[in-house]
Amino acid sequence: EAKNLLPYLGPNKMRDCFCTINLDQEEVYRTQVVEKSLSPFFSEEFYFEIPRTFQYLSFYVYDKNVLQRDLRIGKVAIKKEDLCNHSGKETWFSLQPVDSNSEVQACHGLPLINGQSCDPYATVSLVGPSRNDQKKTKVKKKTSNPQFNEIFYFEVTRSSSYTRKSQFQVEEEDIEKLEIRIDLWNNGNLVQDVFLGEIKVPVNVLRNDASHQAWYLLQPRDNGNKSSKADDLGSLRLNICYTEDYVLPSEYYGPLKTLLLKSPDVQPISASAAYILGEICRDKNDAVLPLVRLLLHHDKLVPFAAAVAELDLKETQDANTIFRGNSLATRCLDEMMKIVGGHYLKVTLKPILDEICESSKSCEIDPIKLKEGDNVENNKENLRYYVDKLFSTIVKSSMSCPTVMCDIFYSLRQMATQRFPNDPHVQYSAVSSFVFLRFFAVAVVSPHTFHLRPHHPDPQTIRTLTLISKTIQTLGSWGSLSKSKSSFKETFMCEFFKMFQEEGYIMAVKKFLDEISSTETKESSGTSEPVHLKEGEMYKRAQGRTRIGKKNFKKRWFCLTSRELTYHKQPGKDAIYTIPVKNILAVEKLEESSFNKKNMFQVIHTEKPLYVQANNCVEANEWIEVLCRVSRCNQNRLSSYHPSAYLNGSWLCCLETSENALGCKPCTAGVPADIQIDIDEDRETERIYSLFTLSLLKLQKMEEACGTIAVYQGPQKEPDDYSNFVIEDSVTTFKTIQQIKSVIEKLDEPHEKYRKKRSSSAKYGSKFFVQQVTENPNGLNNRKMFNLTS
Repeated sequence: EAKNLLPYLGPNKMRDCFCTINLDQEEVYRTQVVEKSLSPFFSEEFYFEIPRTFQYLSFYVYDKNVLQRDLRIGKVAIKKEDLCNHSGKETWFSLQPVDSNSEVQACHGLPLINGQSCDPYATVSLVGPSRNDQKKTKVKKKTSNPQFNEIFYFEVTRSSSYTRKSQFQVEEEDIEKLEIRIDLWNNGNLVQDVFLGEIKVPVNVLRNDASHQAWYLLQPRDNGNKSSKADDLGSLRLNICYTEDYVLPSEYYGPLKTLLLKSPDVQPISASAAYILGEICRDKNDAVLPLVRLLLHHDKLVPFAAAVAELDLKETQDANTIFRGNSLATRCLDEMMKIVGGHYLKVTLKPILDEICESSKSCEIDPIKLKEGDNVENNKENLRYYVDKLFSTIVKSSMSCPTVMCDIFYSLRQMATQRFPNDPHVQYSAVSSFVFLRFFAVAVVSPHTFHLRPHHPDPQTIRTLTLISKTIQTLGSWGSLSKSKSSFKETFMCEFFKMFQEEGYIMAVKKFLDEISSTETKESSGTSEPVHLKEGEMYKRAQGRTRIGKKNFKKRWFCLTSRELTYHKQPGKDAIYTIPVKNILAVEKLEESSFNKKNMFQVIHTEKPLYVQANNCVEANEWIEVLCRVSRCNQNRLSSYHPSAYLNGSWLCCLETSENALGCKPCTAGVPADIQIDIDEDRETERIYSLFTLSLLKLQKMEEACGTIAVYQGPQKEPDDYSNFVIEDSVTTFKTIQQIKSVIEKLDEPHEKYRKKRSSSAKYGSKFFVQQVTENPNGLNNRKMFNLTS
């Protein structure tokens, strides 16, 4: 959210604002527009993999302008090396002014200018107290990686090296104050040139080297932001979670992976490596995500979740509070449902949520919150219509419920019945506490979190979704518990809920819960219908064209399922072109030089290659990864490909003239991950290693506690260090901790080697390479000449 934004001058002070997330100057996401506010509350969450090097993670606040260019109000730019200081913290940042001098437009390659590669040139200056000599390179057309290969000579004079005075005097320059300054620009042709960034190299740094070669990151100008008042622009509140994973080759992770995957078989489960990880982590959520993904990938999650749920049940005294806590078991199941239940939610809820969010029907039934002119009876009918439609869809959706969810629900149901044998309703409440309370109700009230809607809904729609969610949640509980009354605190909700207190609703809930928690073999939703994997708007090049031309690129809506890749003129329209997934032979990046466009990739299939341009590097990376995963098991996959396009009768990369010539570059290795569930097991194991490393002190305390318990078997006389740990079997737990420590110590060595290697290596990005050449052609004066090679 933002606050105290600079108001308009005049009577209408409000602004229509949105915010963008940028890697340097490349926009990767933007929020919805919040209208007529100087303190807009966006409440949006974006998660993305960063596919390239970058200097700044930046956030820009814009004022939406329908007729003219959107106005940039201010920005927050956080250096990559500072992200860890803010990670996991909610912080207010002061907005900084945005001007051409403060913006470094390039980091990893140069930016797109109006969707096209820019036309860069450089100015090279020798700057000092009494001089500012400037020279300029030629303009390089349509490229983000220019090589100028031009030599510039600047004479730097000092006193004569001869003892006798020469016939002429040479004014001495203070070399300590001289510097080479290189500014990079985009040639604007008919409009103003755009400043892209600059570097400065002190001549004193160069003077002792015969030749100086180095990469330099482009920087803003020194005078950027100097003239503006930063305090007047307002503030932006951000919660940034930033993680860097240094993933080693697979063979390093074998022992730790084996130890974790044995966890479901360990007796008792509290002595397993997976459970101990949850015990020692400061935040259980940190442990749950990689743990669930790893166990899920190896089909070990169901027995582990059942075992930790059984541990929960031992502590539960009242059947009405079953699985209502925030334990390791409930968090594991929450995370599992998010991962495997995405498609289930999409086919079940999305059509109705789209209808609710895109209509303007009022559903407010609280007399205090009614707007002037609202009819409470009409609103009640609107709300009932939505609740009935949503409820009916949910209770008829059992065949779409993922098999993994059904298997776990079956285990929960059996264990709950054994724990409370005299309660006939507990078999239902054990399942409904997850599927209604923690799954459907949460997805209804936060559709954007579950990728069911692109943005956070507006306040009126949020209120409607909240009322629907409350009703659905209570219907699920009411139909599965022995309660005869609803549990609403608000009188108006109690009155509204009376509409649903019919036997038909109770029976529908029980039938649905029976179906999703039975052991009967049912066909997986993944095989009965295509699984929706990704969709979005991108540009594609007309297939079969052999010449370069701007008109060849058209904006299209792409949709990928587990069966086919299609593109359409607009969402919801019939497909213009379809590529069956089984026909995809390779998916690879396309060199920018092919069409002078960035973020391009190619889908190589049994017909002509499909060339596609994504909107940014993050989107391109996501599409390549998901297309590779879905087609990785195809027969006849290519082992080599052409990284450039076939144009004007030859491949641009290898100049082969035959369109059917074998590729000149090896294909990227297939990603070993699940088609529907994007899991990289090495990465997840690396995260678990990091968590164990961070929690070594607690692991040590747990180990000491096991030893204390083993030696002293009597009652504990006072609270101690291990009173917070669950230790059922001190001997087995102690052995597991010893194994964990041994595995972590072995992994520490290659990590330390990598850290040392990384700290001594160069940093990469969009940089200038400067070479200095020293000559003394006439013996009279020392002269230094600087060669700008690329």
